[in-house]
This record gives sequence, structure tokens and C-alpha cells, in this order.
Amino acid sequence: MRTMVAALLLGVALASPAVAQPDGKRLPGDYPLGSDSLVHADVAHGRLEGPFEFHAAAFPGTVRRYWVYVPVGYDPARPPNLLVFQDGQRATNPAGSLRVPAVLDNLIAKGDIPPTLGVFVTPGNLSDHYPPNLGMSNPDHRAAEYDALDDSYVRMLTQELLPEVAKRWRFADAPERRAIGGTSSGAIAAFTAAWLRPDAFGNVISFIGSYTSIGYRPASGAMPMVPGGDLYPTLIRKSPIRPIRLFLQDGSNDLDNEHGNWFLANQQMLAALNWANAHADEQGDKGPRYAVRHAWGDGAHSDAHGGAILPDVLRWIWGKTR
Repeated sequence: MRTMVAALLLGVALASPAVAQPDGKRLPGDYPLGSDSLVHADVAHGRLEGPFEFHAAAFPGTVRRYWVYVPVGYDPARPPNLLVFQDGQRATNPAGSLRVPAVLDNLIAKGDIPPTLGVFVTPGNLSDHYPPNLGMSNPDHRAAEYDALDDSYVRMLTQELLPEVAKRWRFADAPERRAIGGTSSGAIAAFTAAWLRPDAFGNVISFIGSYTSIGYRPASGAMPMVPGGDLYPTLIRKSPIRPIRLFLQDGSNDLDNEHGNWFLANQQMLAALNWANAHADEQGDKGPRYAVRHAWGDGAHSDAHGGAILPDVLRWIWGKTR
């Protein structure tokens, strides 16, 4: 009963109402940040180290930046949980929609989630050094890394970047104590990492995920067809269940273009995950099940709704009521 009540309360929290207008109406896509996403003077702040430049052998000719959030009271003798977030320049932006370091400060201070080390990484850019004028814009190698279904990106994370981070800061090894997240193509990159390496990442945060055909390439000459992210619902239905805990968010006004319809694609993901669980139950399969929650809103291709619910998503992943 306690678990059921907690789930119901979470559902209410994730419903994040949009901003009310003076006439009592609301505008689609208005999702205000709550207190848990704001900086508070009476809350101790972790350190955000970086940005550091990083050249990855998995993607020759590229350079990326990353930041490391070190929680208050970090103790290498007690390695904290790990959160990896794509598009690190936006995830760490103190004026942006996500403000992940502030969320971690507040939730850790309240004891709502365990101490967590954050690693925020940008996509690669095809240059010797990361361009200083990019700001919040996307580096030019983003789609090649994030929208591909192969293991290049997760190999870069697990074999190159995280070992580099581990030279200075320790973090948990157990997949259930690790989460990986992102928005848009960063979300499908996060899912691909967990799909291919559930032993490395047991939790996924997917906001406005691009489960569409961005990565698709038709067969040409001797080159075979390269699939896009719209294949995932099929793969989920036809593959053994991975031990993954996944939160999906999207809005009914998300993109609809030559790559696909984002909102429909996310609904297909949810339907496939739920079907896989139900089918396994029917077959008496004693293996793992997907732990899935979702929040559908009316936003466009924006981080706003995801940012508004991020604190509750992290509570669902690592909170006391899990």
C-alpha cells in the first residue's frame, strides 16, 4: 500500500501545471521551475569543476567539454552515486531550463537522494579545441554521436571519459546507482548507452527523446542501411528485457518533420516497454522487468517540462520510496 500511495503522489507531482494567465487560461508549454530547481542561500552548494577539454579516441578529430559536480561532503571512501548528463553546456546552465547542479544541491541537502557525482558532457566538435563562441549551441558532431545506435558513444563514456574522471573522483560501480540522462538526441544517446550496457547504467532520464530516424542512412553501394532510433520500439519488443529503470517525458506539440513525429515516437517507446513487461509476465519469465514512468504534456521541443519535473524524476530513481 505504501508503494502504491507513493506512486500516486509521484504522479500528481509529475503533472506540473503550466503557468496560469490573468484570464484563467494557460499557455501550452509553460512549465515553471519549482523550488527544488532554484539556488537557495541556506543550502550548501556542491562544486562544479570545469569545463575540461577531452579528446576521445572513439571519435577521432573531435573535442568535447565536460564538467564534474562534486557534492557537498564528498568522501572517496564512500563513493557517491553517478549521474551522467548529455549536452552538458545546457544541463549546467544556471539560467537554463534544467539547472541540474542546483537540483542536486537541493535534493541531496534534503536527503531525498543520496550524494551524487554529476558528469556533464557536451557532444564532440570537429576541431582541435572546443570553440569558445559556441555557448549553448550544439557542437557539429552531435548527431553522429547521439543518434547512432552503435556502441561508439557508450564505449567513449565507459572506456575513456569516466576513467578520466575517476582519476580525481570516485563514484559508484553498481548500475542501479548510476543514471544517464539527456534531452532530445541526448535522450536517445542516454537510452542507447543503457540499452547496450545495462551493466554500466541502470537508470535513464529521457526528456523529449529523439526516437526518430535522424540516424537513418539508406543502403548505398557496398554500404548497408544504417538504422535510426525509430527502430527501438521494435528492438524492445523482440529483445530480452534489460534491467533498466526509465523515465520518458514528451509533449503533444513536439516536432513533426522528415525524421518522424517525436510525441508518437515516445508513445511507441512506452507501449513497447509495457508490452515487453506484460509479455514476459504471460510467459512466466522470471527475468528482469523494465521499470517505467512517463509524463506527457503539451510542450514543444523544449527542455521546460523536463526541467520542471527533474527533481521528482530523480526522487523516483533514487528516492526513499523507490
